[in-house]
Amino acid sequence: MNISETGLPGVLLIEPRVFRDERGWFTETWHRQRYAAAGLDHEFVQDNLSRSRHGVLRGLHFQSPTPQGKLVSVLQGSVFDVAVDLRSNSPFFGQWAGFELSAENGRQIYVPEGFAHGFVVTGETALFSYKCTAPFVPDHDRSLRWNDPTLGIDWPVAAPILSAKDAAAPLLCDIAAGELYA
Repeated sequence: MNISETGLPGVLLIEPRVFRDERGWFTETWHRQRYAAAGLDHEFVQDNLSRSRHGVLRGLHFQSPTPQGKLVSVLQGSVFDVAVDLRSNSPFFGQWAGFELSAENGRQIYVPEGFAHGFVVTGETALFSYKCTAPFVPDHDRSLRWNDPTLGIDWPVAAPILSAKDAAAPLLCDIAAGELYA
């Protein structure tokens, strides 16, 4: 397994070992001791799975005041995955990093607490897996506008399919300081 730092401190790109042969392939998507030995020592308390069609954009989501770290991967299809730093005291506040994740490349991203997260489906469909460090709390669920011009995210889909919640999400400048992370 190879774990790499990205342009945003704490956001990690993980490339698990994939064993391929004429039958297909096999990989471990989580092994607590191996990941801990590689520096990713988190307790995950909830797993989520979503299925979406081409052009669906989910995000940018975060939870406040009970943040979640997320280990994300694609089990089928492909997505463009984004993490945005929402730590108000961070020198990287408001900056984003984007990654191509697919069932074929087997990559995972660890999005730490204090970040918004989202993805857009670039393949026909995507089956997307999230391992979360804290349970989902509906009253703490927050969103950030996917196309906020101050973020300048270069999404690969021009007119994504959005939920009503995501379409109406506030801009970063309109999010109350108390909802951001210190």
